[in-house]
Amino acid sequence: MERRRFDWREFLILWAAGVVGVLAIIPYTLHLQGIGREQLPSLGGLLGVQMALNGLLVGGAVALGLLAAGRSGLGAPLLEAALDRQPLTRLRWRLLPALPWGAAAAVAIILLDVLFSVVMPQAMPGAGVTTPPAWQGLLASFYGGITEELLLRLFMMSLLAWLLGRVWRRGPGQPAVGALWTANVLAALLFGAGHLPTAAALMPLSGPVVLRIVLLNSVAGVAFGYLYWTRGLESAMLAHFTADIVLHVMLPLW
Repeated sequence: MERRRFDWREFLILWAAGVVGVLAIIPYTLHLQGIGREQLPSLGGLLGVQMALNGLLVGGAVALGLLAAGRSGLGAPLLEAALDRQPLTRLRWRLLPALPWGAAAAVAIILLDVLFSVVMPQAMPGAGVTTPPAWQGLLASFYGGITEELLLRLFMMSLLAWLLGRVWRRGPGQPAVGALWTANVLAALLFGAGHLPTAAALMPLSGPVVLRIVLLNSVAGVAFGYLYWTRGLESAMLAHFTADIVLHVMLPLW
């Protein structure tokens, strides 16, 4: 399989989209941390530093992710075709399944959350944790659908697939199916664990709390990873965005 060369145009587009996602989640994060408008002037410098660091993090992840994806048969096929001025083949096949997959992932998370509330009520958030309003959930959905997919699928899953594929492959530059599944599950677990710092700011991280957070997010992560592997990064992004719309916009409005 021919390796795809590093395309700076693709890098800049994905990096800029990732930074937009970082900006979009700020109101949601501030709400969860209980920070009001009156406190923002004193936090301006800190927010600026965090944005710069996040911009560097996203940029590094996108660059390394594109390199790893190009060596393991993964990537963003629709964006790559558009940049190469090629026909956008199988467009509906790549994008339409992402909508029901994302909605199904959201429903699975809701049902698992209900199960946890019955079996392990100690794993649920305390009464002091409030749900951000729907408009903030909408903005946060862009972070999930874009930035998290760049970090977890384009970077982490691609890197793991490339590393595993060096010793577990089905052909030149082609990781074996088992290697791809392993990379998918590991990236999903890291995706779930990545939500722990935010949770730690809201509640004590007991064993049941950690299990709930990691499991709920890993279920969705595996679904998004499968779409990334089989249909491309754009499909995983759309599915993740759809799931977040259900969880962070429709659910608060229910």
